[in-house]
Amino acid sequence: MKPRSDYEHSWWRRLVRFVDGETLADVEKREEEAGENDAQSQKLADTMAEQLFEQEEKYDRADRKRRLEMEHEKEAMALYDKYKNWPKEHGVKIFGRLYAVMAVVLCVIIITTLLVTVSYLPEFGHADNPNNNEVVERYNEKALEETGATNIVAGMILDYRAFDTLGESHVLFIAAVCVMILLRLDITKGKNPTDTKRLEEENDRLYEPKNDKILQLSARILVPIIILFGIYVILNGHLSPGGGFSGGAIIGAGLILYLNAFGFEKASRIMNRKNYAVISVVPLLFYALAKGYSFFTGANHLESGIPKGTPGAILSGGLILPLNICVGVVVACTMYHFYTLFRKGGM
Repeated sequence: MKPRSDYEHSWWRRLVRFVDGETLADVEKREEEAGENDAQSQKLADTMAEQLFEQEEKYDRADRKRRLEMEHEKEAMALYDKYKNWPKEHGVKIFGRLYAVMAVVLCVIIITTLLVTVSYLPEFGHADNPNNNEVVERYNEKALEETGATNIVAGMILDYRAFDTLGESHVLFIAAVCVMILLRLDITKGKNPTDTKRLEEENDRLYEPKNDKILQLSARILVPIIILFGIYVILNGHLSPGGGFSGGAIIGAGLILYLNAFGFEKASRIMNRKNYAVISVVPLLFYALAKGYSFFTGANHLESGIPKGTPGAILSGGLILPLNICVGVVVACTMYHFYTLFRKGGM
């Protein structure tokens, strides 16, 4: 039943107010307060509803962001799983095929270059052959006068074509450096041997001489003779067959024999890493400077001022004797260093 709109002004309501001691103003004031309370309650409810909506929206955004990140992470993991084994499964095969193709292409280029070069060589017996030109005559007729060496081969190698010999000596040194990079067992920054180095040192003791009297006695007799003969071959390279390469090989063989007879501990007193670096670099530098000076004076038609000496004497041949010594030292050290690297990865 719907209440009357003039209920507050009815006689019954007036009687109730009279009994209760209320006036119409009190009722209106109470109604206003109730209206204000209802308005405040509605406002508070609206504020709470708005805050709740904003919080839910914030949670929704965070949830969407988290789901998006999870999707991206899943995609990244799927992509990683797809390609992490690619180098092993496909990369090695592709590299192997590419390597084979490039090797074949390189061989074909080299073979083609050599064949083209050979096609330009003069025929056998032709007047333009190297053995018929003026170079051979110059070597035979003027070599003794211009080089001061009775061994014309040594004069040709270390005077006329000294630049080639300089390159060969550097090739030996670079080869030793490359082998050292590949085979050397390094030490730590604190100058302490690594575990691999220490293990190799222990294993190498199995090959060290066990007081082999026959080998050591033979080495005591032969090593001085071998080294002395190598020195003789080097010093007489400008007078007779021999020179730095052959003499250096002989001295290197003597050093290797000494190493096998007495072990690395005693051999390192003579030839260690520091000594090898010094006696390999210094001869190469001397060779480069000495022949650089000769090349400069010869190219400018200047007198070098280096005496050639009396042909046939030990101090003759100009720079050929010291250059032979430089080459012999480099060859001997390189042979010994190669052996130590292949033996245990260092001196």
